[in-house]
Amino acid sequence: MQFVNYINCHKKKTIFLVVLLIFYAFCLPKELFTKPTSTVITSNNNELLGALIAKDGQWRFPHNDSVPEKFKTCLIQFEDEHFYKHPGFNPVSILKALKQNLQEGKVKRGGSTITQQVIRLSRNNRDRTYFEKIKELILATRLEIRVSKEKIIAFWSSNAPFGGNVVGLDAGSWRYFNRKATDLSWAEAATLAVLPNAPNLIYPGKNQHKLLTKRNRLLKKLLTKKVIDSLTYELSILEELPQKAYAIPQIAPHLLQKINKEKKGEFVKTTIDKKIQNQANTIVKNHYNHLSKNGIYNISVLVLDVKTRQVLSYVGNSPTDNKHQKDVDIIDKPRSTGSILKPFLYAAMLDAGDLLPNTLVADIPTNFGSYKPENFDKKYAGAISAKLALSKSLNVPTVRLLQSFGLEKFHHYLQKLQLKDLRNNPNYYGLTLALGGAESNLWDLCKSYASLASTVNHYTENSSRYFKNEFTEPTFFADEKMNFGEKIAEKIIFDAASIYLTFESLKDVNRPNSEENWEFFDSSKQIAWKTGTSFGFRDAWAIGTTKDFVVGVWVGNADGEGRPGLVGVQTAAPILFDIFDKLPNSEWFDKPFDEMHEIEICAKSGYRATEICEDTKLEFIQNAGLKTKPCPYHILVNVDASENYQVNTSCENLGSIKQKSWFVLPPLMEYYYKDKNPFYKSLPKFREDCLGEIKNAMKFIYPTEKSTIFLPKNFDGKKNELILKVAHSNQEATLFWYVNNEFIIATKEIHNVAIDSKIGDYTISVTDNFGNEIRQEIIIKE
Repeated sequence: MQFVNYINCHKKKTIFLVVLLIFYAFCLPKELFTKPTSTVITSNNNELLGALIAKDGQWRFPHNDSVPEKFKTCLIQFEDEHFYKHPGFNPVSILKALKQNLQEGKVKRGGSTITQQVIRLSRNNRDRTYFEKIKELILATRLEIRVSKEKIIAFWSSNAPFGGNVVGLDAGSWRYFNRKATDLSWAEAATLAVLPNAPNLIYPGKNQHKLLTKRNRLLKKLLTKKVIDSLTYELSILEELPQKAYAIPQIAPHLLQKINKEKKGEFVKTTIDKKIQNQANTIVKNHYNHLSKNGIYNISVLVLDVKTRQVLSYVGNSPTDNKHQKDVDIIDKPRSTGSILKPFLYAAMLDAGDLLPNTLVADIPTNFGSYKPENFDKKYAGAISAKLALSKSLNVPTVRLLQSFGLEKFHHYLQKLQLKDLRNNPNYYGLTLALGGAESNLWDLCKSYASLASTVNHYTENSSRYFKNEFTEPTFFADEKMNFGEKIAEKIIFDAASIYLTFESLKDVNRPNSEENWEFFDSSKQIAWKTGTSFGFRDAWAIGTTKDFVVGVWVGNADGEGRPGLVGVQTAAPILFDIFDKLPNSEWFDKPFDEMHEIEICAKSGYRATEICEDTKLEFIQNAGLKTKPCPYHILVNVDASENYQVNTSCENLGSIKQKSWFVLPPLMEYYYKDKNPFYKSLPKFREDCLGEIKNAMKFIYPTEKSTIFLPKNFDGKKNELILKVAHSNQEATLFWYVNNEFIIATKEIHNVAIDSKIGDYTISVTDNFGNEIRQEIIIKE
């Protein structure tokens, strides 16, 4: 009642006090420090990877609430011994400062507490007037009410000037001692504690005596107060002062720039393993020093953890120069894929049930209109297992498989992998889609390989179940955890067995030879890996996966310049294996039995065995492979006792006729196949005394279909002859050659004909002595 009466009697005073309290309550800004800060990234165990200078040109790390005990002790002993006892200001210190300043006739001593210094720092170090001091005192008491003492120490440590363009303890520790603040010695902590007292006067490299005197005086005080012992003191005063500023570490500069676009001015903990990152940097540098001599200047490397989908190493480019675009981050840039997409076609065909791993596929000269794919070595195997065609990265079988599988269907699979740079429709790429006609980037490709590896891992670890979000984006942010979604019974893109069999094929790829000291590589490491080389030798790729890690490498020139020798197996693969050599060993993938069946396979053709396949073996195939067709290359033939001739009842007693299973390839496939397979036996011809129709087959080796031919000139300026080739199933056949219905020549055994032709259209016809005929049209141009 008395209080109410007092208010009624002193309304003006009461209003004044209320206004004063409101002003006091809101006098302190919500954010004390708003200046721009550096973008800082650390490794997965909080080791500094790099930082970018703040927008205002200062090395000012983001606010850090954690202040090391050594530095905190040095700071309090030097600046404010009674910090934990006062309410924001120290009356004794203020009176002493006032007395000295009056005697000197100017502001000589401040008497400010750490709290007051924080306020002054937040107000951009305004002139030291008595009125400003009063403001600081009021704001300091308000700050003490708002936050804890530890928070105030953290404010000071993050915003105090340390000379030049260095602000805050974290930046100062790296700039002057090249280590994080928690690793500072007592002498180093004391040096940084005294430095903000006069950062412009006392600076590393100058005024060394004053800085040394201040530091040692503080160390002596620590000894006197028994904070440190005498031995620590004696050793500390012997430590030299910093003479110059160190450069901030830049261990992952391209990742830093990438993160800066999204989290500018923030402190970001990444997933990077600093040890692996440093090893990758060293490997890239060593290979760059070698490759740059051949005019190859750019390299990028990405290492992913399969289980967590975290980025362990991110090397966006080699340590080249500005002329060769060292600042370009190539990991996310679209480049021609070369052969790096071939495993996806192989997996897609296995998944669709269109192929078995050891199925023979044709490797013969092939034309698709004006498009004529060629193998890298310009040679042909005739017939080769799909598995071996992939491991050898043969172009012709790949294009033939793509044509039979369907361009649109393969394109659909690639779209499901979310390859961002695959922006056009299937017809835009055509049959070159699997050979480098498309573009992709190292990030998406490594992501896809990691998702495939993880699919097999999860399937075998989770009772034959898939995860709905298996094909998810990797991350380099430590606070992001992968959510693979719910478990489901159905595959997402490829089934686990198709992926496993693809990896089995890629595991058999021959590693680089010993010219580059590969004898030191641990060959016991089982890695599924693939290389790629783009047209014109502009891009070299190598991507490999184990159960635990994916490593991706791109080598080339950022400006797209091609160079001789810029081949995946020669330039990118050595880097790939150097990096895998630094990674922990991984066990091989577990076989996903629930997605597989064990069946009889024809040993020679790789197809499902029929009753006439003499040599069979048991093999696990993907479930979808059960619908593949049976072996088409084994036929039953009647032969005589020597098995050198085919016979029938017109020339041999029925009791003397042997029925035998014979492995027979089509003529063109056989023509090339038998050169590389000496034990291949062609179908024997009929004995001369036998009657009946003799089946003979012949086919053009070159040209294979209607095509336009450009004849080059030799050194004399004359056009080279056109060489025509035909394969015939009967070695005894005689072939008669005609050009535009005019007889040219007859051939036996070797059916190669050279013709000297002028520009124009021609019809080539060939007839054998059994009456069979084949025709081919060609156009000859200069």
